[in-house]
Amino acid sequence: MRRAWETAWLHHAKPAQRDLWRGVEAQHQVATMRLVDTVDEQLALEEIIEASKPPIPMGARGAHYLIFTPFRYSSPWPSRFRRADAPGLWYGADDAQIVCAEMAYWRWRFLQDSDGLRGDQVITEHTLFKASFAGTELDLTAAPWDALRSSWRDPEDYSACHALADAVRGATPVIDAIRYESARRENGMCAAVFHAGALTIRELNAQQTWICKTTAKTVFFTSKANGGSMAFDF
Repeated sequence: MRRAWETAWLHHAKPAQRDLWRGVEAQHQVATMRLVDTVDEQLALEEIIEASKPPIPMGARGAHYLIFTPFRYSSPWPSRFRRADAPGLWYGADDAQIVCAEMAYWRWRFLQDSDGLRGDQVITEHTLFKASFAGTELDLTAAPWDALRSSWRDPEDYSACHALADAVRGATPVIDAIRYESARRENGMCAAVFHAGALTIRELNAQQTWICKTTAKTVFFTSKANGGSMAFDF
């Protein structure tokens, strides 16, 4: 893609502090418990699994696992600000509703892309949690970046976002995050965080548990503890 912005625009990055929400699937322990009969076997299996994982990146060591985990893995599948097989990013959003809107789309896509599941339904459990961001942020909803809003929000073509992420990774001074508008929820604000050191978790008790049901036409979330529900139609 031909770049439609100037490298000088990177100097519009500014210091920022904000809380960000993120959601993760919460079924790994349930899956491993199906394979064992005792607590000791469960602990041993978890240790074996941990030893098989990639090392934690130097810049993420010492962080909470909910912070360092996305930086630990690369993926052959691209995301909005990460090319295939590029180093990991930590994605978050301003509130839980935006997180669920983003997760709903990808749960639905997973169902649609799975031949064996397309006519079925999938129920999953997710943990939503809050982290604090403090660092330098490039805000794509502010001038001059907002002139290219359609590129940053394109629902399928990530080439513009990937080109920008490449520039951010090599920027001097360092840019810690890109702030952008969700493509799945109008005016919903998200962040792609490049450095684990810009994130901390201060309120572990702020975690929320949500149950997600994905069907061919609808994805909905419910949480008894938080007294809420959300539905997204496709």
